[in-house]
Amino acid sequence: MGRAAVAIAFLFACLFFSLDVAGCLSHQDFIGAAGTRTLLQEDVKKHEVHCSRERSRIASKIIDQYLMPFVEQEQYHLPNKCRLHHDNDIFREQEEHKIHVDINEWRCGFCKKSFRAEKFLDLHFDNRHSNLLDDVAPLVFSDLLYVTVTEVVACFLCLTLCPLCLLWVFISIQGRCLADLCGALHCDQMVESKKAKTKCNPAAAARNRHLCESLADNCFPTSQGHSASRLHEFFLRQFCDAHTCSQGKKPFSQGGKKQTSVFYLAVSILIVMLLPLFYVLVYLHQRGMKRGIQDLKRISKAGKKTKSY
Repeated sequence: MGRAAVAIAFLFACLFFSLDVAGCLSHQDFIGAAGTRTLLQEDVKKHEVHCSRERSRIASKIIDQYLMPFVEQEQYHLPNKCRLHHDNDIFREQEEHKIHVDINEWRCGFCKKSFRAEKFLDLHFDNRHSNLLDDVAPLVFSDLLYVTVTEVVACFLCLTLCPLCLLWVFISIQGRCLADLCGALHCDQMVESKKAKTKCNPAAAARNRHLCESLADNCFPTSQGHSASRLHEFFLRQFCDAHTCSQGKKPFSQGGKKQTSVFYLAVSILIVMLLPLFYVLVYLHQRGMKRGIQDLKRISKAGKKTKSY
């Protein structure tokens, strides 16, 4: 009994230390507030993010268009552990600070600089605002200036005494790259330039289906009530059923958010502008017809008077 108690206490201690390690690994915890950053940190080489911004953007659009309208309809809140949750997109804050001013003008919401195309704004984010990404930065020397003695001891103890807890930390900080979900969400279906269809790979389809079903289980656990159960079934039909090499099953079969077509919008505006002009022309035409009839009546009356003499 005594050994079991010691083992349980040891595991809890390791868990506590692993949480401190998560804080050590977090870039924001190391450097503190933005105002306290030193010039030494600005000279440090920016860390690279191994996550495709473009494919993450496509995955985010798919979630917003083909999933979230139905989630909002059910008044269901995605759990934070769900990888489809908007907080689990490392590019979310940067994407929200994009200002599309005109067709050839994009503006940074952080520093107000303007760019000719979105790709140049993306490069600007990578070069100037990479510190705002919600990912885990690598440990650099300048960050060590802000580590407390407690955090150093906690990290050391966790490394030496509980390597499994360290593994748990690394697993818990992953999953913020939406591009990793593109296989399950059918991102390639949204890429307009990809017109040539490739031959279906059964192994890849099976992997994507497994990832899709795991998303359904984690984001919509059936034990959370009727709304979660309905959304779980909907997610399987909307995304997972199409992960097969058999013909006839297409993704997004349940529909999505209705988007207003640009052509339809232009035609509607044109009709609204031309409709008053049409009524004016009809009014003038009818008025002219009435005047013509009155003139004909006057001429006919004048002709009758001349004949009577």
